[in-house]
Amino acid sequence: MPNAFSSTKLSSALLENLTSLGYQQMTDIQAQSLPLILAGRDVIGQAKTGSGKTATFALGLLHNLKVKRFRVQALVLAPTRELADQIAVEIRKLARAIHNIKVLTLCGGSPMGPQIGSLEHGAHIIVGTPGRVEEHIRKGRLSLAELNTLVLDEADRMLDMGFEQPLEYIVSNCPSARQNLLFSATYPAKIEQLVSHLMTNPVKVEIASSQDNSAIDQYFYQVDNNDQRPDAVERLLYHHQPNSVIVFCNTKIECQALADKLLQQGFDCAALHGDLEQRDRDRTLIRFANKSLVVLIATDVAARGIDVDDVDMVVNYHIAHDPEVHVHRIGRTGRAGKTGLSCSLVSHKEAHKVIRLEEYLKREISPESLPAVDINPVLVQAQMVTLQIDGGKKNKLRPGDILGGLTANPAIKGDQIGKIKVQATSAFVAVDKKVAKQALKTISEGKMKGRTFRVRKISR
Repeated sequence: MPNAFSSTKLSSALLENLTSLGYQQMTDIQAQSLPLILAGRDVIGQAKTGSGKTATFALGLLHNLKVKRFRVQALVLAPTRELADQIAVEIRKLARAIHNIKVLTLCGGSPMGPQIGSLEHGAHIIVGTPGRVEEHIRKGRLSLAELNTLVLDEADRMLDMGFEQPLEYIVSNCPSARQNLLFSATYPAKIEQLVSHLMTNPVKVEIASSQDNSAIDQYFYQVDNNDQRPDAVERLLYHHQPNSVIVFCNTKIECQALADKLLQQGFDCAALHGDLEQRDRDRTLIRFANKSLVVLIATDVAARGIDVDDVDMVVNYHIAHDPEVHVHRIGRTGRAGKTGLSCSLVSHKEAHKVIRLEEYLKREISPESLPAVDINPVLVQAQMVTLQIDGGKKNKLRPGDILGGLTANPAIKGDQIGKIKVQATSAFVAVDKKVAKQALKTISEGKMKGRTFRVRKISR
């Protein structure tokens, strides 16, 4: 089989686990990067979301790990807590066949106390955000003296978020003899500067978008000024009737203002940006992933934590400053063999961005008028609602327990229950709106794991 994982130098334990997970053939980024990583080279990987880059560096750092040496040997830095959590889950999954590997996440927005306690017990691999990792190093709680692998994931966004100083401090506390792996969806000039003093003779692997943008219908709509943009988004939502849409805004203020406006109009929507409390960001992402939220209005940085395959439509509230970011945004739709829809709002003041985008896409862009809307337009409403249960992994609660608890009520069918996500101290389950009241009653009055749990519906 071409590009088989078995053709690499990975250990038999890692290969057997990959087979059990159904990972047999490497993606393009894996086939081109993994042999270099296993050979000890510094690697720059430029690839879009969904290309398999997390597994690429995860397998590399697991290959380098000396499990019996209970010290921090690998550090993965990511721009957001959501992305860091996804990376940690993937590493744990790939490490299943190797016993006693400890993976610890250190992110801002999470309580400091439990992190301090976990660090005292030690770890092999740290996954975290730069600000929080820097803080633990400064306070003497985290030592990187035995680090052999440093990974920067979504490096472009870390620089956009102003993490240069924390990154410099963290790197200054790493051993000079180490392997450096840097992954980025885009490759701006700032990355070049970072690479020059971070990496040693790196090999750059650039993968064309794994996204087939021919499966995405792109439309550009003319607006005269910024005041027209909220109404333009409304029109597009009424006209196209998407079940799942991400609206990208360039700033947090625009993001929140648009969300407030659409909420007033009755849309199932929420904002996702850096000024929100972490708890609210987590809930919003869960609701969007489980289809109890139709419209997600996000900044580019916040959207890096979104891992949802079936997004019907992407709206660009403004054209992105960088053409690569535009392509990255619209790549959120049209995944997994489905067709997608991208709608971008364009004003005369954005002519320079349109010219750059035309050069990048190698096509002419002719903005058209916004579609007309019926006199009594119909809102698309979410078919599901999300229930939060005050119990999780620490209570030994599993998805099967929640599913069983709900279907114990004959009025609730299995196909009326959506995604179930169990966290440390809470769990979230999507249920069909038609049975939401029965579901709340069933869980609050019934028992799971021999005890009752409090439950409530999440609306915002």
